[in-house]
Amino acid sequence: MDLIKLVEQNQIRTDLPKVDIGDYVKVLLSIKEGNRERIQIFEGTVIAKKGAGLSETFKVRRVSYGVGVEKTFPVNSPKISGIEIVRKGKVRRAKLYYLRDRVGKSAKVTEKVVRNTSKKVSDSSDK
Repeated sequence: MDLIKLVEQNQIRTDLPKVDIGDYVKVLLSIKEGNRERIQIFEGTVIAKKGAGLSETFKVRRVSYGVGVEKTFPVNSPKISGIEIVRKGKVRRAKLYYLRDRVGKSAKVTEKVVRNTSKKVSDSSDK
């Protein structure tokens, strides 16, 4: 058991950002066509996360030409060349499968407002 964990630890990627459910992300995939290699972007909302360790996956949903498309990506896959978080989502549940039935504005996840924790001290001499 410890040998399996040791081998898995070497293959877990640490260069990717932490993706949460509700985030709008761009997943950069490296695709090999013949002898050429290119980067393809899959952009959408993270609706689910599953597993842990080497077998961790996340599911991204987007609407393309009026049809909902979902793809499941292994987090530690070498085919993922990068993940960009466009905006953080404010959600209250772990799986966002209800977005499948929604159309238009109701299918959007509200953006999480990140507050700055450092307080600015105002001088009373400015007045």
